[in-house]
Amino acid sequence: MSKTNKIIYWIATIFLAFGMLAGGLQQLFQWGGYVAIITHLGYPKYFMSIIGAWKVLGVITILIPGVRILKEWAYAGFFFVMSGAVISHLAIGDTFKDYYPSLTLLIFTVISWYLRPAGRKVVLVHQ
Repeated sequence: MSKTNKIIYWIATIFLAFGMLAGGLQQLFQWGGYVAIITHLGYPKYFMSIIGAWKVLGVITILIPGVRILKEWAYAGFFFVMSGAVISHLAIGDTFKDYYPSLTLLIFTVISWYLRPAGRKVVLVHQ
């Protein structure tokens, strides 16, 4: 991995981890404006606690060494929840300012996953 890719990976991963952790804690404990957002989108409030808990666990997973299979699941979960958030906002006609945080975290998810070092990737062995 080139030095540039390594730097981009860590910048994207740090922003992703910070955004997911901050949002996950707010959702888990139903702090801030997330209650209004989730009800505006038509989802039940308990959905926030579920998503928030999984986000916090996902952040821990992508940051710790090892657990390669769990990292893949964490990245997939981040991708699904952020793309789902963007699509939910678009489906009800929200504007860019409403879904750009979700879109930004979706982009950081893809960059972090794509540029992850070899030691953080699952190696498939063909027999």
